[in-house]
Amino acid sequence: MLKELNNKKTILREQSEESKNKRNDLNAQASVLASKRNELNKRTKDLINEAQEYKKLRDENNEKVKEHKAQRDEINAKANAIFSKADAIRKDHNLDGPSIHDIRKDIDRLEFSQQTEVMTTSKERELVSKITELQKLYKAKKVQIDGNTELKAFLEEAQAIRDEASTFHTALSDFAQKAQESHDKMISTFKEADVVRAESDKAHKDFVKVQEEADEHHKKFIAAQKEMRDIDKEIRKLRKTDTVTRRDSVRADAKKDAEDIFDKFKSGEKLTMENLMTLQKSGLL
Repeated sequence: MLKELNNKKTILREQSEESKNKRNDLNAQASVLASKRNELNKRTKDLINEAQEYKKLRDENNEKVKEHKAQRDEINAKANAIFSKADAIRKDHNLDGPSIHDIRKDIDRLEFSQQTEVMTTSKERELVSKITELQKLYKAKKVQIDGNTELKAFLEEAQAIRDEASTFHTALSDFAQKAQESHDKMISTFKEADVVRAESDKAHKDFVKVQEEADEHHKKFIAAQKEMRDIDKEIRKLRKTDTVTRRDSVRADAKKDAEDIFDKFKSGEKLTMENLMTLQKSGLL
């Protein structure tokens, strides 16, 4: 029985050591995964904060776009009112037709095409002819306008106001571009945060799995340790029982020897010193 218990304890000790080593290895893996998860969570948080800053910039620039659009539209409305007065004067003085401003725009557009586009000789001649006609018309219109001081004053005032509106439009376009850039950065940063968050979720899932496995091996280790302690108790009981049994057996043998010696004493046999000491120890003498 004692041998069986010792063999079982040896097996349990090996199992306990194996469970402890696996538990420690898995806890080390879990620690690495936890660190990775925490770093990814921090990166996700930083990216979200960065995206929120881009969103704030986008909203601020969009608000400036609204403000400058309102100012531009208000100024253009003033210019349009003055141009309407100029149109009324043109009609009164039979100066109908395209405005000098529109003619100038057409000339600039055609000259730009001539300088930048590749075209055949015939098409280029046709373009040059149109430019020449428009330049003549522009000069004629200018003479007409210069001859009408009231019309000229209205057109110059309207153009000055349009130029002011143009500055607001330029600023508006700049703010709109900045708003779009911030919006694009916000979207890309949020997407990056989603990718990092997914990696963090996976790391956490792996961490939980490894930690649960480590906990299982820890339970096996604790169970093996408990069973070994129970076996130790059982072994101590068995050893104590064996000791008592051996002691009782020795006492019984000693008593029997003493009784045999005493019988010899009673029958008149001569006893040795050793026999006498045996009788004294047994209490028979």
